[in-house]
Amino acid sequence: MNYHLNFFFVLRDFDKLLDGLVVTLELTVAANAIGLTFGFGVALLVMSPVRVIRWAATAFVEFFRCTPALIQIVWFFYCVPILFNVFLDAVTMGVLALGLNLTAFNAEAYRAAIQAIPRAHLDASVALGLGWRARILHVVFPQALRMALPVLISNAIGLFQQTALVSLVAVSDLMYQAKTLSTQTYRPIETFTVAAFIYLAISFPVGQLVTYFERRNARRLAG
Repeated sequence: MNYHLNFFFVLRDFDKLLDGLVVTLELTVAANAIGLTFGFGVALLVMSPVRVIRWAATAFVEFFRCTPALIQIVWFFYCVPILFNVFLDAVTMGVLALGLNLTAFNAEAYRAAIQAIPRAHLDASVALGLGWRARILHVVFPQALRMALPVLISNAIGLFQQTALVSLVAVSDLMYQAKTLSTQTYRPIETFTVAAFIYLAISFPVGQLVTYFERRNARRLAG
């Protein structure tokens, strides 16, 4: 093997990778805003006593959990304009696809956390005369969020990495810029190695938060 590593061309155009990273982070933040907000709502619908609502919410969750994220992104990008005559830019389509995918996974995390809330807390809120909205906002949601936080952070990391899939529909994220740069410089090993380290440099510190919150929850339950 006569291949010699040379990072000069990659580092020379490193600003292009940073531009792609900005798009990746924008996708991650926007999709997480959708997933964190609607995930809790879908979890409540999955636990609804109304059978039709429960079945519809469950079908939504299972569809997005049991089909590849790549298929979902491609479907939104190509099928939504054809079927619904809705034309949005590629970034918006990517945010919607990733956000709905994350919503399904976060809904399961919220549902498990809601079911873990002690029954005594709910009974106490009823005894205090709180309405169902107040119980959800002031009793259920804060506790569910705290208990589900490690899983929610893990899901956020997974979504950050899944944003690389939108490069297939011409969104100029980090992966897209890396592919373009590797083609221009004929240095795929160096380019994708640098891109991998960028993903790692962001994912690893955030991943440590998962361990921190898991330990904190364990100490709280033990106490």
